[in-house]
Amino acid sequence: MYSDRHLYFDDVEIGREWESPPRTVTSADIADFARLSGDFNPIHVDEEFAQTTPFRRPIAHGLLTLGIGSGLGTNYPPMRTIAVLHIRDWQFKDPVFPGDAIRVRSKVLHKEFRGRGKRGEITWHRTVLNQDDRVVQEGITVTLVECRRPPRGDSDIS
Repeated sequence: MYSDRHLYFDDVEIGREWESPPRTVTSADIADFARLSGDFNPIHVDEEFAQTTPFRRPIAHGLLTLGIGSGLGTNYPPMRTIAVLHIRDWQFKDPVFPGDAIRVRSKVLHKEFRGRGKRGEITWHRTVLNQDDRVVQEGITVTLVECRRPPRGDSDIS
């Protein structure tokens, strides 16, 4: 259930930015994601194998980092999101290691009304950064967000 602090489509402006607090990625997160997804690639779950790679230690799954970033972005800003519609041009730039603290910077790029003004699409640029301010992932997401009720008789909204 949404609270009074959750923003409507109408409450955000193009160019506005937010940044989430950090969230530490743990070895338990990686093990849980491996079990959930079935991705037991040794680069993620085998300490001995990971020492033979350029990273010299296990790394988090890219999709785990994307998922954690998605959760952080959902809450910063807290939006009345109905659905994620697109993920475009998503780039995996740097590894995330157990113990890294990641956060998400979100910027509104574009807005467009949908559903006769009952909802709208927001295009976001999302950047996932680690504790050293290195960009580990970034890309474009499009979400469908609830609107405030349009004024009666407003026929210009498609």
